[in-house]
Amino acid sequence: MDNLTKPIPSADKITTCLHQLNIYSYWDLLLHIPIRYEDLTQVYKIAMASAGTLALVEGVILSAEIIRKKTAYLEVKLQDETAIITLIFFKYYPNYATQYSIGKTIRAFGEIKLDFSGAKTMLHPKIQTIHASNQNKLSATFSPVYRTVKGLTQTQLIKLVDEALVQLNLAEILPSAIAKQYLSITEALVKLHKLTPLDYHNGVHKQALQRLKLDEMLTLQLIMHNLYNLKRNETSVALKVPQAVVDDFISSLPFQLTNAQQRVIKEIYQDLSSNRQMNRLLQGDVGSGKTIVATIAMLPAVINNYQVCIVAPTEILAEQHYNKLGQFLLALKFNLVWLSGSLTKSEKQSAYDAISSGEAQVVIGTHAIFQEQVKFNNLVLVIVDEQHRFGVQQRLQLQNKALNPHQLMMSATPIPRSLAMSYYADFDLSIIDELPPNRKPIVTKLVNNGRRQEVVNFVQSQLKLGVQIYWVCPLIEESEVQQLANTQDTYTELCNQFPEAAIGLIHGRLKSKEKAAVMQDFLDNRLQILVATTVIEVGVDVANATIMVIEHSERMGLSQLHQLRGRVGRGSRESQCILLYQNPLGMVAKKRLGVIAKYTDGFKIAHQDLLIRGPGELLGNRQSGLPILKFASLDEDVNLIPLSQQYAKTVLANNSDLAMDYAKLWHAAAGLYLKT
Repeated sequence: MDNLTKPIPSADKITTCLHQLNIYSYWDLLLHIPIRYEDLTQVYKIAMASAGTLALVEGVILSAEIIRKKTAYLEVKLQDETAIITLIFFKYYPNYATQYSIGKTIRAFGEIKLDFSGAKTMLHPKIQTIHASNQNKLSATFSPVYRTVKGLTQTQLIKLVDEALVQLNLAEILPSAIAKQYLSITEALVKLHKLTPLDYHNGVHKQALQRLKLDEMLTLQLIMHNLYNLKRNETSVALKVPQAVVDDFISSLPFQLTNAQQRVIKEIYQDLSSNRQMNRLLQGDVGSGKTIVATIAMLPAVINNYQVCIVAPTEILAEQHYNKLGQFLLALKFNLVWLSGSLTKSEKQSAYDAISSGEAQVVIGTHAIFQEQVKFNNLVLVIVDEQHRFGVQQRLQLQNKALNPHQLMMSATPIPRSLAMSYYADFDLSIIDELPPNRKPIVTKLVNNGRRQEVVNFVQSQLKLGVQIYWVCPLIEESEVQQLANTQDTYTELCNQFPEAAIGLIHGRLKSKEKAAVMQDFLDNRLQILVATTVIEVGVDVANATIMVIEHSERMGLSQLHQLRGRVGRGSRESQCILLYQNPLGMVAKKRLGVIAKYTDGFKIAHQDLLIRGPGELLGNRQSGLPILKFASLDEDVNLIPLSQQYAKTVLANNSDLAMDYAKLWHAAAGLYLKT
């Protein structure tokens, strides 16, 4: 395999072009499969070549002349024993006229077209000159056409691929019983680059692509299974679950847990009571009750005199957790410590001391917890909220603050099942697939910005009912590039529109204490309207807020729109989300807004998002280092996922060294996940 991963020996100019195509090795070249093929394997009689098809024809040149009309062009008449075809060149060199001498035999390849009179033509065909020595020689395979860049010709690419094919001799990774069902990977790659008409008509092209898709998914599963096994082999503290304390705590709650919450808590407790490190991803739609599950999850740790750490991506969300947990845990008198970048130096030092001494039982904060100065006394459980917003290295920093602490990753951004099975196979997955009872669905309305006054009138009527309103804008300041509504202008506009309403303003540039003060005023109903940027996307829970207005919704992603919409509908009243949009809408924006208006189920929305955007943007920072699938589709090839998972286990059991070499060959950038 080593010969396939070495740099390609070539001129600097060609190397630069290859790098633009993300081709660095012979293996990259082999995976750079043709985007289409040209059939130069047979010559069609001109009369038999159908209009609208690509065909290779051969004939004798009857004439060649430059026609000077509005645009000058070269016209060549070609004849065989059945008919005449006209070859037209709008781009030509002066020597073309002499190159196409009368009586010369040539072959022309291109699309057959009909002119206004019904005569056959071919625009800018590829030309082969027929000599006596090669008169009957036709290619045995289709001619590949590769995606390329300026400065790199198809001829150069074909030559380089031929060099790569000489190097290709991969050992079969699949067990023999399974391998019989597929082409070998070597055969599949050869077929794709050197496809014959017979293979194409017999479906071998599809079989070869299927093998590539399978191997791509298989090697991804090898990486994830390897990582999963490494994690499962890490020992951690087995925590005894204080069932009586847990039961009393649950009984004291002012609401009943859903069946889904109870099931998930049981799964988490099974992990915590084992001496194997927990690595669990907790998924739940907006408002499904993940925070209380996390609270109950930490009880065994704190009751057994260990520390728990909760990390959130924003101060607003982290502070919301701090306040909520403080209320939930008030009777248990746990010592909660808050840590964020906005604290004063003395406040930070006080937090550091409490954490290092063990006095702080539950530490809640932002990225500030990753800092080297933060040293835990006996950390046993790490809870990361909105985990996709944190990079792999950041999560590793948290792990390094203790010896294999249990990890609970939480996400309110649902992940489609196919994506979770492929890219989160290193986690055990728990899903809260049930919302609390009596939760009324949020009504979503799409409103053109030209009808803005209607929205203002509606908001005015709702203010009289005593409800609160979010008004979300995507930018803080005016931008010459994007003429979008901004919080400052909108705040001024709404103050003029609703002079009797108390209106607050919150955005990312406010100091943390200023943000906290505004949010507290909104929580306490001292503000009726909160004008905000997307800093309120996650975590904010105001039961009396029933209206969400989002400016320029066409500029936002589905996940963000769903998260923002989830800030309302927290109380008993019916809530509405009004999505203001500006015409003209692009195709993707139309699809997004159509999806968000149609669905309220986050998992269905996430699936549609996967179809619209692909997996790359849905994965977030957490997966930096892991490749996005190049050949397989998580939607169209979903049947390959369980197969690849099954095969991965067998392959790892039979030959783990070959499996890892193979995984690195396919996914060299995933080295972080191949640690042993």
